[in-house]
Amino acid sequence: MELNSIKPADGAKHAKRRVGRGIGSGLGKTAGRGHKGQKSRSGGYHKVGFEGGQMPLQRRLPKRGFKSHQLKFNAEVTLTALDQLGLAEVDVLALKQAGLIGELAKVVKVIKSGSLTKAVKLNGVGATVGAKAAIEAAGGSVA
Repeated sequence: MELNSIKPADGAKHAKRRVGRGIGSGLGKTAGRGHKGQKSRSGGYHKVGFEGGQMPLQRRLPKRGFKSHQLKFNAEVTLTALDQLGLAEVDVLALKQAGLIGELAKVVKVIKSGSLTKAVKLNGVGATVGAKAAIEAAGGSVA
C-alpha cells in the first residue's frame, strides 16, 4: 500500500448536489426551490417560530412555572433514613458518604417522614418543626 493509492471506503463520499445547471440535471430552472415566495429568494428566510406575522404559538400561550437553580444545592433526609443510618452524630459529610444526599448538596434538612427510634445528634443539618420534635423525643438533639 502506498500513500498515493489510499481511497475512501465505497459509499463514504458522494458528490455535492449541483443545482441550477440545466434541465438534464433534474435541478435546473428553479433549482428545487419551487416557484416564488420568500423561501425561493436568495437570503430570504425567517427566524425560528415566525408564523408570517400571525402571533406565534410561544407568545399566544401563557407563561407558567419557575424552577430555581438553587434546588440542586438543597437536599432532604427522612427520619426513617436517619434511623437506618444508625449513626449517633450526623453531619452533611456523613450523609454524603452514606449516599443519602447528592455531592452538590450544601443545605440539608430533615423532614418528618417515618419514625425515629435511636438518639441522633445533628450537626450543621436543619430540621422541620415536626422532625425536630421527633428527634428530641427519641433523645437526640438538633444543633
